[in-house]
Amino acid sequence: MIVLGRIVTPHGVRGGVKIHPFGDDPLSWGKMIYWWLGRNPESTDEADWKAYRLLSLREQGSSLVASFDGVPDRSAAEQLDGLFIAAPREDLPRPGFDEYYWGDLIGLTVLNTAGVNLGVVSKLLETGAHDVLVMEYGEAEAKGERLIPFVAAFIKDVNLKTREILVEWEADW
Repeated sequence: MIVLGRIVTPHGVRGGVKIHPFGDDPLSWGKMIYWWLGRNPESTDEADWKAYRLLSLREQGSSLVASFDGVPDRSAAEQLDGLFIAAPREDLPRPGFDEYYWGDLIGLTVLNTAGVNLGVVSKLLETGAHDVLVMEYGEAEAKGERLIPFVAAFIKDVNLKTREILVEWEADW
């Protein structure tokens, strides 16, 4: 499952929910008939996700408002508050050139331009300015975490085939 966003609050009295998307083109998700909702964004077990048929989707500022079959009113929408939204990879719209789903980046090895292994992407963070790669490196007591802004100034190449990300970043930064 690829996590797409999170329900942040009920919206209105007819069962709508407000969604914080984790992507740049969330209206394209409206082409998917079903969205999967669940509590654990890291779960790969489909039993942890429940499919909901999407009835409507629209933008509202930087958020989305969606409604689902079987969620007729605000009380039902309140039960969805805080759930994550996901979809199987094969159901998602294809990303454009130089675009990636966050889930595609998890587990990739990050190398700097000198060939030094900086770690493996464990997750991404969304900040107000830009997304940030979170990498884990080392073993035992020497384990650590690195944060690298996911912006063109530092990210030189993402190669999904070799499962590597090339960055302009020093190991001691």
